[in-house]
Amino acid sequence: MNQHLSMRSGNPALNSKVFNTAIHDGSGKMTIEGTVNKTALSLIMLMITALYSWANPNPGLMILGGIGGFIMAIVTIFKKTWAPYTVSGYALLKGLMLGGISRFYEVQYPGIVSQAVFLTFGILAALLLAYKSKLIKPTENFKLGIVAATGGIFFVYLISFIMSFFGSGMSILNPSNSSLFSIGFSLFVVVIASLNLVLDFDFIEEGAEKGAPKYMEWYGAFGLLVTLIWLYLEILRLLAKLQSRRN
Repeated sequence: MNQHLSMRSGNPALNSKVFNTAIHDGSGKMTIEGTVNKTALSLIMLMITALYSWANPNPGLMILGGIGGFIMAIVTIFKKTWAPYTVSGYALLKGLMLGGISRFYEVQYPGIVSQAVFLTFGILAALLLAYKSKLIKPTENFKLGIVAATGGIFFVYLISFIMSFFGSGMSILNPSNSSLFSIGFSLFVVVIASLNLVLDFDFIEEGAEKGAPKYMEWYGAFGLLVTLIWLYLEILRLLAKLQSRRN
């Protein structure tokens, strides 16, 4: 059996310790195929509301999606047995936020959204292939490095968020900042977000091997969705910086 070097994921939703507390409700066992299907369904729901928000740009919808999605994420993390219901809500609400954000970027940088979508799913497919073919192996040191880097990135986000209350955030997070250092930082974040997908794949595979309860398929889909949303937003930011530099 594949030995998963365990217990760590850069994604806060996906930590293999959850298997120790998972409640078996008699509904069956988690499978990789089931998780893939639920991930696809979640993405479809997200895209439906994203298209609506895109066609009907409204700051209120973006705020509702952002705050509502955050609440749904917290509920999902602490009440995993509710995942079959809360993950759908998370996908629908996050779609409202992403549609509005994408429309904003598209107005500023025409063509950027289609590029970001293509790159996001291209990276997902490439890393899934690399993971299944064992070209990338999530060793313990690999996991430690990704978790540490992810934590460092979110610390930067936190500092910038706190600074925004005093008039300005960190300039390296500004999409219009086209300095080489800012672009380099965004490229680093995209790489780390991408590699988090490998840890997500490992989590899902481990859950299936350990016979986790069926509702964990939705939880695995949720974790993968969190990483994909983060990756998409960071690719948007990187592309915006690159276009700003060319202009």
